Amino acid sequence: MTSGVTVSDDSTKERAPSIRDVARLAGVSYQTVSRVLNNHASIRDSTKARVLAVIEELQYRPNRAARALSRGRSRTIGVLSASSAEYGPASSIAAIQDAARDAGYFVNTANLNRGEPGSIAAAVDHLMSQSVEGIVVIAPQMRVFNALKLLSIDVPFVTLQSSANVGANALTVDQIAGARLATRHLIDLGHRDIYHLAGPQDWIEAEARMHGFLEEMGARDIPTTAPILGDWTAEFGYHAGRELLHVRDFTAIFSSNDQMALGLMHAIREAGLEVPRDVSIVGFDDIPEAAHFWPPLTTVRQDFAELGRRCVALLLANIAGTTAENQGAIMPELIVRGSTARPAF
Repeated sequence: MTSGVTVSDDSTKERAPSIRDVARLAGVSYQTVSRVLNNHASIRDSTKARVLAVIEELQYRPNRAARALSRGRSRTIGVLSASSAEYGPASSIAAIQDAARDAGYFVNTANLNRGEPGSIAAAVDHLMSQSVEGIVVIAPQMRVFNALKLLSIDVPFVTLQSSANVGANALTVDQIAGARLATRHLIDLGHRDIYHLAGPQDWIEAEARMHGFLEEMGARDIPTTAPILGDWTAEFGYHAGRELLHVRDFTAIFSSNDQMALGLMHAIREAGLEVPRDVSIVGFDDIPEAAHFWPPLTTVRQDFAELGRRCVALLLANIAGTTAENQGAIMPELIVRGSTARPAF
């Protein structure tokens, strides 16, 4: 067992009680428990007594972060990232750092190299040892969220997810809506033979974008081929493009990210064809280089700055024990450039 973090290696091992366990049994919010632990003047005596009784009953012991808060706030938040090398997670971290700095907070980041429960527990414990006041979880794979459910995290945390179905402490860019925008753009141009180059199967974003593509094609009653599962790299996009060009039964491709779209464009030009004269290409993310591809890439832009602002505002509200409105999923924007055109029939 690590301080502040308990990992259940088997179903018989009892985990340490968390602040949420105290809140549930006392019939209060975990923010109220936090205020009791920090001797907040706003807590009624009867509420304080009830919470303290549950703490004694459960033998709950605040973690290092809670003890640090009782002595003085660290003004530090933690970020747990499962894939900081990819553009989306990296941009989210940068946006959170900017928003936290504007709010007078520091940010400590723990990167996960693996998705195993032990690695996740160690990363969480590392953040807790830095006396963080709250944690942001950026996890592109569902298995990371599943592993987090086994841990006792005794500070407020919010999650960045990629589904439109999120809870009160989760924020998202609506990936499904973004994929539908990309697909709709190609259909409205007159394309009917459209392929989708998807991301890795275990990534939440990849699955959401694939669903968006299939939903839009289905809504327009256009037959589809099975999406091709990629790995986010330009190298994969290049090799996938070379294979697809052997059949040439398509006029457009929606790529699940801009890097794979770059590889596709390379393969198309190498074959003596042109984008968009012969094949239209749409990407996703609007990486800084997308406007400088040749031709410039039509893509879907995510507002990472707004995501960071909302994320920090929600987390700081939870830390303060107040309520912040979750404004719902951030809607992406289609950026139309030179890589798409009407099909040449």
